[in-house]
Amino acid sequence: MRWIAWTAAVLLFVGGCAVHVPPAPRITMSPASGTAGVRPDAPVVVKAEGGRLTSVVAFAGRELLDGDLDASHTVWRSRWTLRPGTEFTVNAVATGAQGVTSRLAGRFRTLRPKREISVASVTPDDRETVGVGMPIIVTFTGPVEDRAAVEKALEVRGPGEGAWRWAGPTQAIYRPRNMWPSGSRVAFTAHLAGLRTGPGTYGAADRSLSFGVGRATISTIDARTHQMVVRTDGQVAQRMAISAGMGTTREYTTTSGVHLTMDKGNPVRMVSPGRREGEPGYYDMLIGYAVRISNSGEYVHAMDNVWAQGRVNVSHGCVNARPNQARWFYDHSLRGDPVIVTGTARELEWNNGWGYWQLSWADWLAGSALHAPVREDLAARGGPVRR
Repeated sequence: MRWIAWTAAVLLFVGGCAVHVPPAPRITMSPASGTAGVRPDAPVVVKAEGGRLTSVVAFAGRELLDGDLDASHTVWRSRWTLRPGTEFTVNAVATGAQGVTSRLAGRFRTLRPKREISVASVTPDDRETVGVGMPIIVTFTGPVEDRAAVEKALEVRGPGEGAWRWAGPTQAIYRPRNMWPSGSRVAFTAHLAGLRTGPGTYGAADRSLSFGVGRATISTIDARTHQMVVRTDGQVAQRMAISAGMGTTREYTTTSGVHLTMDKGNPVRMVSPGRREGEPGYYDMLIGYAVRISNSGEYVHAMDNVWAQGRVNVSHGCVNARPNQARWFYDHSLRGDPVIVTGTARELEWNNGWGYWQLSWADWLAGSALHAPVREDLAARGGPVRR
């Protein structure tokens, strides 16, 4: 009898330890699995109770959905808005005490909006090498009502800080506070998919590109001394005798200020604005090695009038140089190279071409919907930090 009682006590003790299993963590997601017609501007949130999230993988169709865990590893949240009219899948694993795990597999679908807006174009081009003054110009397919929301979704990753400024309801322009360092890399993403830009209007898709900044080539033109000096990385690369606008009218006056090279052609057809053939001042010419620096018809181009170059201003507003030197400038120009003109009675307007460096930093910020700069860091994770 004593042996039987002792054996029973041991079995009770051992059996009590063996059957104790801690509860599995509980995982929930929002939107709930099976939901249809989800607003794209609502985030995906996955939570774990009684454990830590050890894996969260979400897809928008076949594309991975970006998201972040909080410091406690109990909450995962999608980073950006969701693509409209898309099925999303979410798979999560949580681990609790003594390694007990639980899993979640869910799916939902976002609504298809009545109206959508997308990025029509971005300047510069993807993988382009640009000059140190290059802006990022984003044009949308329609007017943007909630500009602050769109600015927050326009991510620029590169050195230094910059800010967006609106040039109208369909165009936003990014300019760094100081010119890009030569050799730097810049990545841009418009996280537009699912972004609510106005009542009943959502972004249709994201848009991304990256570009490199080339050598620092900055040209200075003095219309009074009729000289142009091109410096690359601080060293004089070329000195050019030039002839600028004759200045007899506003139209024939070269604008003073910080221009950027915008595009180039060889040749470029130049026709006098507002004049018909036979009228005084009419011209229709093919001009070689022409680099455009504004929207008011200003180019640095070739012209075989050596008698005027270095001596007198006789052009209709352009800056002309000897053909061999103009060709050199043409061959060595990148879009976004600064061309600084002084010595004339007409100031370059900030929105004449890419005259964005004409504005002070405070004036540039005044055109932002957020009125705040963005500190960018190519190595940072997630969106840009505003301060």
